[in-house]
This record gives sequence, structure tokens and C-alpha cells, in this order.
Amino acid sequence: MNRAPGMVDVAREAGVSHVTVSRVLNGHPSVRPETRARVEAAIEKLGYRRNSVARALKSRRSSTIGVVLAGDELYELPRVLRGVQGAAQRAGYWVNLASWHGGTAADLAETLQRLTDQAVEAVAVIGDRPMVVDALTGIATGVPMSVIMSGNVPNPGVSFVEVDQELGARLAVRHLLELGHRHIVHLTGALRTFDAQARVEGWRAALADAPQARGELLKGDFTGNSGYRLATYLVNRHADELPTAIFAGNDHMAMGVLAAFAELGVKVPGDVSLVGFDDIPGAAYLVPALTTVRQDYLSLGGRSIEQLLRMMRGEPASSERIPPELVVRRSTAPPRSQPAGS
Repeated sequence: MNRAPGMVDVAREAGVSHVTVSRVLNGHPSVRPETRARVEAAIEKLGYRRNSVARALKSRRSSTIGVVLAGDELYELPRVLRGVQGAAQRAGYWVNLASWHGGTAADLAETLQRLTDQAVEAVAVIGDRPMVVDALTGIATGVPMSVIMSGNVPNPGVSFVEVDQELGARLAVRHLLELGHRHIVHLTGALRTFDAQARVEGWRAALADAPQARGELLKGDFTGNSGYRLATYLVNRHADELPTAIFAGNDHMAMGVLAAFAELGVKVPGDVSLVGFDDIPGAAYLVPALTTVRQDYLSLGGRSIEQLLRMMRGEPASSERIPPELVVRRSTAPPRSQPAGS
């Protein structure tokens, strides 16, 4: 046979009709056990495989959820994808990946169209920038859609789920304020991303609640190199007027700060307290162990699938922000001028 075996070949081998083979494949209860066994034996012998794409296009049910990776700075993508894929598989769905690296709304619409052409039943978009939100504002895919990590989408037909980045920044800065710090520098992540912008807003809001405190913002890009560079700048600028605390845009930047301070003789937390964001693997084993804000990325990905499943049942789009958790370790302490018990 020079072609892949089809249902007609299975029917001929088993000595049954095409309809009977279809009923066996779809688990129809009307097929007698001996007939079912004969058809299954023919399927195994011929190596027949169902044309799932053709079946999906006909029925519009593919048991597949599309996932669009929209951006280049999705640092925690593996854990988010694990959450998405795990929740999808538990619900009986496979995941079909596509990517969009910026461009126009029409480009994103084309990417979504390619997925829907493959009969995906819903789409999750994982995005790292506000431009994803803008591009999705007027898009209608014909299937349920949920957006992860890019903030609220002003499209009533689209769900979104996000870790509350602004709350996470507030938790970090409030912790430093409660320790007695009054000069808190924020080293930002890449400000073209939603996460970095939201963390700046949280830092500002927490400082605004403490009129006696002052802050300073230095622009970074989420990399360890930018944390190292900005920490070196702070020391070289006025070593005797260092801030008493630094809130880094993420844990990678905090690692760069620790490296620079170790080389320059600045003690953490003796001279400067340090807080990161993300609680990446290994953060607890830095020297000193890093105080940081933990994001539950597995839950984030899983919640997006739950949203899509509800929409597939006919429920409306929804919005959800997951609260993060402050994890206090040894990189923060009261400033030297502040008694430990105050």
C-alpha cells in the first residue's frame, strides 16, 4: 500500500461496513463485542490512524487549546506554560503553540486566525508588554480567549488573569518602611513591559503612604547586568550617601546588586537592605538569602485554562488578579540608625 490506510481499508480487512468502523472509533455502544474486537485487530494490523485534523475541521472539536507566546521577555515562561499545559491536560485538552514577536494588530490577528483555522477550541495569549493589550482591543476570534501577564484588556469578550504586580511592589516597599527605611531606591525592570510599569506604580503608591520617606528611580532592564551596573553607579556616585534600601525590579537584578556590592565592600543588609521580585529557584541560597516577592506562575497558567473552560460552557469573560506573597529572608533588616526593636 503506497498510502496511509483509511477507514475503508480497515472495513475491508475486518469484513464490516465503513459505518461500523466509525462506530467503533467513536465508542458507540451498539457494536457487538466480537465485531469491535475484529475492527480493533484490523486497525492494529494496518497501522490505521485517525485524521484528527480533518475530523476537527468538520466537527469544530479538536480537544486542543491554542497558546500564543506574545513577546520576547517572558522570563518565567516555562513555569507559566507548565501551569497552562497541566490544567489543559487534566481537562482533556492538548496545547498547540504559536508565537508573535510584536508588530501590528493585523499580524497578531493573523497568528490567531492560523490557530482557529486548525480548529482550536480556545486561545490563551501569554504577553509581556502593554502592546499586546492594545493589539487585542478590537480582535474577535470566534473562540474564547484569555490573556495572561499583560494586564486588563479593554475587550469585553476577552478574559485576563495576572499576578497583582502593583500589590507585590507595595508589599516589598511596605516591608522596608516597617523596618524603618526612609530612602528606598527602585531599580526598574524594562519599562516597555507591563510588569515593570506596574511595579513602579506600586513602589510610588507605597512611598506616597509614608510622607516622611523618599525614593529614587533608576531604569534597568530585568537583567543581572543592569542590577550590577546600577548598584555600581550608586556606590560611585556618593558612597557615603547610599540609600538604606533597594527594591530591585526582579531577582536577577537583585543578584547583580549583590555581586556589585560584594566587590565594592557594601554589606547587605548591614549597609543596604535589598528586596527582589519573583522568588526564582535558588533565591533562598544567595548570600544573604534574598527577601523577595513570590509569584505563583503555575497557578497563573492554570487559572487561564479555568477561565477558558468556563467561557466554553457559555459563561462571560472574566478578570482576575492573583495576590503575590512577600517572602522575608536575610537580605533585609532595620537600617543602622534604626534600633532593631523599634
